[in-house]
Amino acid sequence: MTVRDRRGWLAGLGIAVSALVGCGAGGSEPAVDRAAILALETPAELRDGESLFDANCARCHGQRALGTDQGPPLIHPVYEPGHHGDAAFVLAVERGVRPHHWRFGPMPPVPGVSRREVEAITAYVRWLQQQAGIE
Repeated sequence: MTVRDRRGWLAGLGIAVSALVGCGAGGSEPAVDRAAILALETPAELRDGESLFDANCARCHGQRALGTDQGPPLIHPVYEPGHHGDAAFVLAVERGVRPHHWRFGPMPPVPGVSRREVEAITAYVRWLQQQAGIE
């Protein structure tokens, strides 16, 4: 491979990486029917998770996990179970998270939320994701 070929290959790689980063950082957001998500009736078995989410997460992640200017939406393919498993939610609450998909600052740990409570929150978020077609 010549130097010119290598430069072209590296430039192409840079464009591809920029496109991927842009998609995860507020670039081309997938369409979520916000009104439909807001209108959902939460199943009885997930209402504890919803209450815990509202008390501990909604300030940054928004009503129904749709995001705010403080934090990203969790109703987004970036957080699908195959990319961020349930354990990632536990670790985020326990240890906090450095920014890596979004242009928000770091998420601090959330003290006082038990593992059982995080599991209830996660079940609620997973249900919301399913309602939006994210599985």
